[in-house]
Amino acid sequence: MVRGKIEIKKIENVTSRQVTFSKRRSGLFKKAHELSVLCDAQVAAIVFSQSGRLHEYSSSQMEKIIDRYGKFSNAFYVAERPQVERYLQELKMEIDRMVKKIDLLEVHHRKLLGQGLDSCSVTELQEIDTQIEKSLRIVRSRKAELYADQLKKLKEKERELLNERKRLLEEQNRERLMRPVVPATLQICDKGNTEGGHRTKHSSEVETDLFIGLPVTRL
Repeated sequence: MVRGKIEIKKIENVTSRQVTFSKRRSGLFKKAHELSVLCDAQVAAIVFSQSGRLHEYSSSQMEKIIDRYGKFSNAFYVAERPQVERYLQELKMEIDRMVKKIDLLEVHHRKLLGQGLDSCSVTELQEIDTQIEKSLRIVRSRKAELYADQLKKLKEKERELLNERKRLLEEQNRERLMRPVVPATLQICDKGNTEGGHRTKHSSEVETDLFIGLPVTRL
């Protein structure tokens, strides 16, 4: 099975990064050992973990290899010293130019804030005024865009709320129409016996309403 290429970048997950560090460190030391054995080379590898822990491998004594490296490095730097000095001089000149540029930018920034304008000429003040007006137009334009986006979102939210209200009203009306109503009236009439040759009629009416739903208060 062919393994895919792994993107070389920092592993964000701490656990995965620690596991990868252990595996790659072991692989590095293994390759260093193979190189020293197969090619009869003096190999040394020094690794510091993220926590500052030291891990090292050397095919012989580490001190001897480091001393040999130091002697070789000193000889190399002595031979290359003129080029290094010239490079350092160029860096110094570049730093001086950057410092001067930063100073000019700071002065210009203070002038835009309305500070240190006593030494400015009329032309310079006009240029500053033009630049400030241009910056204000850009800021106002961006502000208007943000307000427009916010207003659009509020309108969409209002439309959603209206649709939800309409849906709830429709559901309420459907429930009201489907609610059963059963009225019932019961009349009971009783007739008694006649007394003294006269006929007496006793009648009573009882009305009962059967209603399914919320109780209705009668005044």
